[in-house]
Amino acid sequence: MDIVALRVFLTVAEAGSFSVAAEQSYLTQPAVSKRVAALERELGMRLFDRIGRRIHLTEAGQALLSRARTILAEVDDAKRSVMNLSGRLGDTLSMATSHHIGLHRLPAALKAFHTQYPSVRLDLRFMGSESACEAVAQGELELAAVTLPLRAHPELEATAMWLDPLTLVIAPSHPLATAKKTDAATLLAYPAILPGPGTVTRELIMSAFRKKRRDIAVRMETNYLEVLKMLTSIGFGWSALPQTMIDDELKVVHIVGINIRRKLGIVTHAKRSLSNAARAMIQTIKETR
Repeated sequence: MDIVALRVFLTVAEAGSFSVAAEQSYLTQPAVSKRVAALERELGMRLFDRIGRRIHLTEAGQALLSRARTILAEVDDAKRSVMNLSGRLGDTLSMATSHHIGLHRLPAALKAFHTQYPSVRLDLRFMGSESACEAVAQGELELAAVTLPLRAHPELEATAMWLDPLTLVIAPSHPLATAKKTDAATLLAYPAILPGPGTVTRELIMSAFRKKRRDIAVRMETNYLEVLKMLTSIGFGWSALPQTMIDDELKVVHIVGINIRRKLGIVTHAKRSLSNAARAMIQTIKETR
């Protein structure tokens, strides 16, 4: 089976479009269609249904999709293993990071890496921590700098880099801003602005209130911490933010017994070889954190 055609098929399936896949693969659209058609002839089955401008995986396409990911991940792993023997760093390093970590934790490491290894093209993608972990597990990315999962993942290896305490905050204009002390019940009488459901940060915040978590009234949700800060600062509700983001635009709320800490770090695939470039990036992050 043609590995290039298989890679093109995977790109089309994930993009949901031949034209988008062509852009991502640096090929013309006819070239993409030709490779998919050749793969369909080899298998003797259609892989996509083309309905108007939309395409959908057929049953055969669905069956091939997971196998294609596994095959291509093994091919990439083999290439990395061989290249590692030469000591070369390779041409591209694909990694992801959350917006917060990318803005507040990685700049020094990225600058140092680019200075020391200018020949390596960094394919850096900004996405939610949960999506980034899944991309590493699927073999789409080599590593990710993210909020670490609360539970172990069989396909992932997590290395903590930073302890990131979260602080309860309100606007200076909030009714509780002038209170000398408060408690959880009093705070929860007001609406909250939190990260979306399913995120590690949301779960940590909710869990910190234990049984009272059921009393939390969430007014708004966003996974961008900078937006959470802005909405909190103008009085939309209370939230919990990293201490590195606290400034005069916010008022800290201290509640006895409420301690929220999340771990930030590096996630890699537990069963696949890391490229020399990935190893160099991880070492650079350790040295600059």
